[in-house]
Amino acid sequence: MLEHWTQGGDIARFIDHTLLKAGATEAEIGQLCEEARQHGFYSVCVNGGWVDFCREQLAGSSVKIAAVAGFPLGANASRVKALEAAAAVHDGAAEIDMVLPVGLVLQGRFGAVSQDVSAVVKAVEGSAIVKVILETALLDDRQIAEACRVSEAAGAHYVKTSTGFGPGGATEAHVRLMRASVSKGIGVKASGGIRDTETAIRMLEAGANRLGTSAGVAITSGAGGGSIPAGSKAEGQQGSSPY
Repeated sequence: MLEHWTQGGDIARFIDHTLLKAGATEAEIGQLCEEARQHGFYSVCVNGGWVDFCREQLAGSSVKIAAVAGFPLGANASRVKALEAAAAVHDGAAEIDMVLPVGLVLQGRFGAVSQDVSAVVKAVEGSAIVKVILETALLDDRQIAEACRVSEAAGAHYVKTSTGFGPGGATEAHVRLMRASVSKGIGVKASGGIRDTETAIRMLEAGANRLGTSAGVAITSGAGGGSIPAGSKAEGQQGSSPY
């Protein structure tokens, strides 16, 4: 429970402050960047068309820019995802959150899944880290575990639960399963439905290294003060790439 926690760190450093809705305006993206500066969030996560604008808005700050690729369905041709990722990195993105081809996972075609992830990794190799979004609400535990292993083998740096546009968001059970399915050098990002401090802390305790949320301001100013408990699993983690 939150009342048992003591001051030990700042949740803000784990947060990718996110705005991916189709109707996002320049004013809203500008506000996203300003909130990220003020609260010390790790990054902003936006659609690729906003990356250059975010780079201008965040100049001189430590806030990174993450852009999505193949979002939100993952059904794009791999070469399109790769081009999208490369364009975002050219414009200033340091991280790419790509959606894997969920339908291929459901079919058990993990060789093709590997090729898809690898295409994006190679397109930005040495310039950005790649997070692979599984859309876990559509998968069973076996498929989640195998998708994690395949993503790591293909060179991904993180595995991520959800787009936030699917049938469900992050769960503690899925975060634990994903953490157990990759090596210690691979990060796990919990995303989708994380809207308060208590939920954020539970995801970190389950093994997440990063949180994707549009509710970062509420989380860091909510119950528990947005703090990490001394001696907890999350304390000592860094809200960054393990690379």
